[in-house]
Amino acid sequence: MDLSAWLATAVAANADWAKTFGPYQAHPALAVDDARFATAFEVFTERLKDNYPFFHPRYAGQMLKPPHPAAVVGYLTAMLINPNNHALDGGPATAEMEREAVQQLATMFGYDTHLGHLTTSGTIANLEALFVARELQPGKGIAYSTEAHYTHGRMCGVLGVEGHPVPVDDLGRIDLDALERLLRTGRVGTVVLTAGTTGLGAVEPVHEALALRERYGVRIHVDAAYGGFFTLLAGAEGPAGLPEEPWRAIAQADSIVVDPHKHSLQPYGCGAVLFRDPSVGRFYLHDSPYTYFTSEKLHLGEISLECSRPGAAAAALWLTFQLLPPTPEGLGQSLAAGRRAALRWAELIERSDHLELYHAPELDIVSYFPVTEAATLSQIDAASHRILREGMTDSDPVFLSTLRVSADRLTALHPKLTRDTDGARILRSVLMKPESESYVDRLHERLEQLARDGRPGPLGTSASGA
Repeated sequence: MDLSAWLATAVAANADWAKTFGPYQAHPALAVDDARFATAFEVFTERLKDNYPFFHPRYAGQMLKPPHPAAVVGYLTAMLINPNNHALDGGPATAEMEREAVQQLATMFGYDTHLGHLTTSGTIANLEALFVARELQPGKGIAYSTEAHYTHGRMCGVLGVEGHPVPVDDLGRIDLDALERLLRTGRVGTVVLTAGTTGLGAVEPVHEALALRERYGVRIHVDAAYGGFFTLLAGAEGPAGLPEEPWRAIAQADSIVVDPHKHSLQPYGCGAVLFRDPSVGRFYLHDSPYTYFTSEKLHLGEISLECSRPGAAAAALWLTFQLLPPTPEGLGQSLAAGRRAALRWAELIERSDHLELYHAPELDIVSYFPVTEAATLSQIDAASHRILREGMTDSDPVFLSTLRVSADRLTALHPKLTRDTDGARILRSVLMKPESESYVDRLHERLEQLARDGRPGPLGTSASGA
């Protein structure tokens, strides 16, 4: 795509549409001449340089990447009109686009019926799911694993319900035995399962937890904010394919959250919440004396906690889905590339003398740590921090993140390590850009170099001789 050309076309299309309503006089209060704007814009663009290169595969730190050009063009085109998807009065066209895009998300997860809408974030989407859970299970608490996003604990506080963190197994997934012991107390009404934890990308066993719902009468909410689009790889052939069971089981969950602003190539913020039972819309019931008046159809604001929301976000998602739909042949190809990159890097790390794999990646997050002279947690922690810092400031930079892991978890998976502290930071890389697939060997080369250069040499010097 020629982004510059399409952005100019977007502006022209908006101008042509605006002309159909006749001329009017622009108010001088808002006038800014090009010379003044040029001065401000120069300062603005200079300040934006204080960013990491999220677009480049050498950036493998957090869950960040620029939106697809189609999303940028779609967002800008609608933003020039600036519709508000709270009510049909504020954005009839983009509200319809939102419904169509949300239907595609529901179909992707296997919902036959649904009620859902976009949100400004996964946090708000989870809040809405837990709000409905509270209304359906009054007086009952909410259980979630200790590896679940911190959103859930915070939202329990906001909603005034008791939160119950549940231990995880050595691979970072909710311990179903511990969960069942908790459910026997009768204090829990909703269980949150994470399809792709933000730390390690662990996929919790939704298919196995469904039996607990039948046994204890709890609701199942799946937080697939990060990993949800990986359902497109369930049962796929080749190395990128994922086990079908947990992903197919999501269709039986009571509610789902997914973030299109992660793997669906959208700008921030674009989350989504879906409910399997449309009748839960009754919990949102409200009225407004100055909205909801142009149509008898359901307004999106009537089924959401948020009020004003950008119609441009719906437009961007809708346009992207016209070109890269949420299907294995569409967006699935991008996710497959990231997963293959993660598997390739894991393979390279397993053959390395300088890096060690923490555990095999489930999605597109790779976790590993440097091999140190003494295999102690304190040395691993210090070496991981050094590599993170030096990698970011090097003339040939690489951008990573770290993850703090408890001593129990580290030594359970790697018994040869010596526990001399209560935990350690390890290295973590998110390979969510499909370009990572062709760059991962270069990333590995740089990480090996950084790990090797910091290890002591023959006479107490570093391996680089410094």
